[in-house]
Amino acid sequence: MLRTHTCGELTINDLNKEVTLTGWVQKSRDLGGMTFVDMRDRYGITQLTFNSDDDAELRAKARELGREFVIRVTGKVIERSNKNLKMNTGEVEIKVAKLELLNAAKLPPFLIEDETDGGDDLRLKYRYLDLRRNPVRNNLVLRHKMAQEVRKYLDGLDFIEVETPVLIKSTPEGARDFVVPSRMNPGEFYALPQSPQTFKQLLMVSGFDRYFQIVKCFRDEDLRADRQPEFTQIDCEMAFIEQEDILNVFEGLIRQLFKNVKGVDLAEVPRMQYADAMRLYGSDKPDTRFDMQFVELNAIVKGFDFPVFDSAELVIGIKAKACAEYTRKQIDELTDFIKRPQIGATGLIYLRHGADGSLKSSVDKFYNEDELKKWSAAFNTEPGDLILIMAGQTDKVRKQLSELRLEMGNRLGLRDKNVYAPLWVLDFPLLEWDEDSQRFHAMHHPFTSPKPEDIAMLDTNPGEVRANAYDMVVNGTEIGGGSIRIHDRELQSLMFKHLGFSVEEAQKQFGFLLDAFEYGAPPHGGIAFGFDRLVSIFAGLDSIRDVIAFPKNNSGRDVMIDSPSTIADEQLKELKISTTL
Repeated sequence: MLRTHTCGELTINDLNKEVTLTGWVQKSRDLGGMTFVDMRDRYGITQLTFNSDDDAELRAKARELGREFVIRVTGKVIERSNKNLKMNTGEVEIKVAKLELLNAAKLPPFLIEDETDGGDDLRLKYRYLDLRRNPVRNNLVLRHKMAQEVRKYLDGLDFIEVETPVLIKSTPEGARDFVVPSRMNPGEFYALPQSPQTFKQLLMVSGFDRYFQIVKCFRDEDLRADRQPEFTQIDCEMAFIEQEDILNVFEGLIRQLFKNVKGVDLAEVPRMQYADAMRLYGSDKPDTRFDMQFVELNAIVKGFDFPVFDSAELVIGIKAKACAEYTRKQIDELTDFIKRPQIGATGLIYLRHGADGSLKSSVDKFYNEDELKKWSAAFNTEPGDLILIMAGQTDKVRKQLSELRLEMGNRLGLRDKNVYAPLWVLDFPLLEWDEDSQRFHAMHHPFTSPKPEDIAMLDTNPGEVRANAYDMVVNGTEIGGGSIRIHDRELQSLMFKHLGFSVEEAQKQFGFLLDAFEYGAPPHGGIAFGFDRLVSIFAGLDSIRDVIAFPKNNSGRDVMIDSPSTIADEQLKELKISTTL
């Protein structure tokens, strides 16, 4: 080893030791007869001191060091006169006897410090420099610790980690596949997996009754802060189980992660039906750190000649406590917020419950005080509260009010990143109707089992069939989802039929799985957690980029290596691919 210690471990207990350190120059200070250099590695910072009275030539070499130079020093640990107790090494410094320059460095394009002056694009372009900064490095250390905890927990329950193929078959369901041309099979293509779904089911057929994998997955979809074209899942499957077994095992995983990594003891994770989540929060991933549940008002607001309410399929609202003093400007800001194209609402009605007990609404022309008292009673308001009401088509207005609820949560400081509210959401619809294709699609994937008591409705009322499916949500973010799977060929074939597959198409796409079900497939189910999202929640971040070593930007590009890129004509010819559109 080129070093005897790291830059983060020396303390007052190491006084007078001869040590050798390696690392990067964080910064240097020239103070007349003394030069001080802060030397950094992954573990911390140690101060170096050079005294011209001891060795003028050595100090001259130190004065030539620039930021990010890579150096090796040997010297004695001495006590610092000006201690910095905010640092682990802040009580000592190294009186350097030997300095070796291992590599010079150009001046970095941004400061390698916790609070850098580099913007997102610049830091992504020089990601290898950004990774030297403590916040980014700490996120990756956190990611490592969480992965280790996952493996420890699952190994303790007899799960086996199995690697599944990366070059697989493209399927028509779900997001767009990334495809890979096959040189040896011209005109044919592999796909990169969106998940190892069918393979882990085949492992259950094979008798591996407890499988997991921390696995890369790929989706060619539009990107947001919590999406990347390649992402990581904690992928799990179990055989000979029921839904309750899955919930218990993986609630245990999440609780152990919070306990051992964050030092947080989670209470028992509450459960909510999908239908209730949509009715009370307008979202299948509600943020339950704060209340502000929806109240439906159809029974008390219709029939008063107010067209907005009378023509609406649903009228709903939320109560914002102690917000009655909101100014007209603040109300207008909320109205502008919900009118944004990505939300698409047309307006906002409000009722103030004044500190003096008065009730004043934006539609007093249509509703008298007695009617407004019914509104107040429905929300159980107190003096000082504000009611915000929206109306429209049921599904749309619930989603719109959900966005307003989250905005109010932000404005009122109710979404504390240091508070964690996990939740199981259960019994999703099995199918959802797609207007563009005019057919049903699987809400999760085609292998999800319907509730046994709902199977008969597949032929008569498919939209009402519930799935044996479950999601785990933390602070309004879905971190994991799964289901009990179909393990019977006849039922799986019926599912394909209702998804619009002909018998021939189903056999071509999924014949391997249907065939496997005829060789003794056990009841099985599983779950997959979005590992990047989970780490970002633990790190208190809104974006998953900073918990990924080398992420893509919002256009799906790696600006550091300039990828994707064109390839040589010779390669295209080998792959029998024409560039003519």
